[in-house]
Amino acid sequence: MRQQRGISAADLARQAGVSRQTIYAIEAGEYVPNTTLALQLAKILEVRVEDLFELESEAPAAQPPVNVDLLSTPGGARKGQAVQLCRVGKRTVGVAAVPQPVLPMADGVIVEGSARSHHAQVHVFQDDLDENKRLLVAGCDPGISLLVQHLGRFNDVDLVVAPSSSHQALEWLKEGMVHVAGTHLRDASGEYNLPAVQRMFPSGAVKVVTFAVWEQGLVTAAGNPKNIRAVADLARKDIRVINREKGAGSRELLDRELRAAGIDSARVNGYDRIAYGHLPAALGVSLGEGDCCIATRSAARAFGLAFIPLATERYDLVMRRQSSRLPAVEALLDVLNRAAIRRKLELLAGYDTRHTGEVLVG
Repeated sequence: MRQQRGISAADLARQAGVSRQTIYAIEAGEYVPNTTLALQLAKILEVRVEDLFELESEAPAAQPPVNVDLLSTPGGARKGQAVQLCRVGKRTVGVAAVPQPVLPMADGVIVEGSARSHHAQVHVFQDDLDENKRLLVAGCDPGISLLVQHLGRFNDVDLVVAPSSSHQALEWLKEGMVHVAGTHLRDASGEYNLPAVQRMFPSGAVKVVTFAVWEQGLVTAAGNPKNIRAVADLARKDIRVINREKGAGSRELLDRELRAAGIDSARVNGYDRIAYGHLPAALGVSLGEGDCCIATRSAARAFGLAFIPLATERYDLVMRRQSSRLPAVEALLDVLNRAAIRRKLELLAGYDTRHTGEVLVG
């Protein structure tokens, strides 16, 4: 009935005073509204309540599990694990739902999977994975969460984020597993991202757009109690480091700085202690699991930690040329050119947005 009236879920939710997720849950038959909300929906859609809701004589048959390609996560697929799903071309791709203080937002749960395989059978709650309304983005930038909020609120587009290193994100894009890959890889020439993209993709195959310029550096406990001033201090025996996984731009930055300081990684306490992402690394420092990590200024800000800058880097978004014509991708690119999102990235994340939305290749 909503679609017949030409009303988006977001607009109906706004008029009814509820969340868009509530509207989707009602439409999926997973949530029964109270009398007041049912009457409001009927009034907005100009129909009777009986036209919208009816008593079911029996429970509907459960949908059979669907085959899903999983983006690898530490520990592999676990039965009962919540996942978010996204249609990427002809594939249905699953990403482990990020745990929160409440149950995670998810589209289904794994019923059959293996730690040795990147495929699984998933029980799907609602099969509405419209590629024009949902994008799968891989990368490690904390600022992407601001895009998630903006696109969902103003463009009715869901952004599913697969946390990964820059190398992994580009590999997934090459394999057709994601729509967009975020990267901040520095070439030996000092150029960011474009040399790596040119090595991995044929000429004319992808579009590259700048997301923002950020600072990476040493993140320490608030007030920097151990007086860490440079990478050379990481060789001290009283310093414990939280590192990033292989393929991460942060790890490459640490390795470059260690080489420049003449320090063997074996001398760094915690070099093999891994966190998967800027925010998890900074969280580890905030919890006292380590004294220092390499992460963005935005990650340090998120946990109220001290920050010593080491490098200014460009974070780009890479997408296949055919994907750039999807309405959801067009909405994403449009948002990058809006002043509102740029102000948020500047004020909340400390990013330089002067080149945000600039097309580098494409």
